[in-house]
Amino acid sequence: MRHVPLLIIGGGIGGMATGLALAQAGFEAHIVEQTPEFAEIGAGIQLAPNALRVLESLGVLDAVSEVAVRPRNLVFLHADTGKHLTTIDFGAAFLERYRQPYSVLHRGDLLDVLLAACREHPKVILENDRQVVDIEDHTTSAVVHFADGESYRTDALIGADGLKSRTRQLLSDDRPITDAYVAYRGALPMAEVSLPVEPDDEIIWIGPDKHLVQYPIRRGELYNQVAVFRSPSYTPEIEHTDQWGGPDELDQAFAGACEQVRTSVTMFNRSRRWPMYDREPLDNWTRGRITLLGDAAHPMFQYLAQGACQAIEDADCLARQLAKHNGDIDEAFAAYQAERIPRTALVQRVARGWGQVWHTGNDTTISALRDRLFTRRSADDYTDLDWLYQPIAL
Repeated sequence: MRHVPLLIIGGGIGGMATGLALAQAGFEAHIVEQTPEFAEIGAGIQLAPNALRVLESLGVLDAVSEVAVRPRNLVFLHADTGKHLTTIDFGAAFLERYRQPYSVLHRGDLLDVLLAACREHPKVILENDRQVVDIEDHTTSAVVHFADGESYRTDALIGADGLKSRTRQLLSDDRPITDAYVAYRGALPMAEVSLPVEPDDEIIWIGPDKHLVQYPIRRGELYNQVAVFRSPSYTPEIEHTDQWGGPDELDQAFAGACEQVRTSVTMFNRSRRWPMYDREPLDNWTRGRITLLGDAAHPMFQYLAQGACQAIEDADCLARQLAKHNGDIDEAFAAYQAERIPRTALVQRVARGWGQVWHTGNDTTISALRDRLFTRRSADDYTDLDWLYQPIAL
């Protein structure tokens, strides 16, 4: 049985960032991924200052900036009426306050940057086509068995294996939770887009049981769109089928939207849909020499655009704690989860609530209050962002 000092299951953004962070902290990091190639499914991703500060410390921020777009503003509009609700100015005051800009890019471009950095680092080992079939906790080590019959024994196992994490099953028998919302995603050439704002602004159209997010990616060459709506046909009995959230429901959900939104929703490849899931926060991520990271630890709804950002923060924290505790796995894992669980649980819960604020109906007191509060705030009022974007006191 092969011995691997630090093993990471999952070669997505969280796993790759963790491998790079550990290597730069002086540890050998071994990443295994079940797919034939390291790749990200989907189009756009948003990176807030809290993630960019970590990417800068990892030495990859310049490479990320080359393929990213820095939106001038985040503009909230009402999906049905087209009314302007509020704007967040991402300009000089935002940059001074949070020390990094807000950036949007293609998910694949971000993974490619992290992958290239990992491949160049002598302490990172990468393996594809490694399907994990079983994990054993041996208290002072862990054993991972693969579909090809090979097994690795490791001193520290990091489960970065996503929403449906096999590693998480060792700590909890919980299941992903859906709120009956479904997303359709896609990108199209920028030349095909007609916009009510400047091309380098990000737009979020919000309305009853639906929203549409739009922003440029890949140096402004492509325009990313994500349409999300609540499926009226969802029931727990059909959750794991394709009998809910289909293209017909997409059209129905946005039928009452303003013309700009209705037109945008027609510009999707409708061959695939993404049901939205999160899980209840856990109060423990660790068992013996096994711990969780990213979506395996704290999957969250996308309303704060923090899923990848929090995984990147995890990577930084885990490497920092291992270095601080001189490679003592038990102490480092304990310190890692003590630092990260309160923050990620808060982000998970706020993301749920933020989605409810977006999707409240037009005829409710909540929606009227939301619209009033949104329209009264100034574009450079960052009060409600500080808890998420400002540097964490360590």
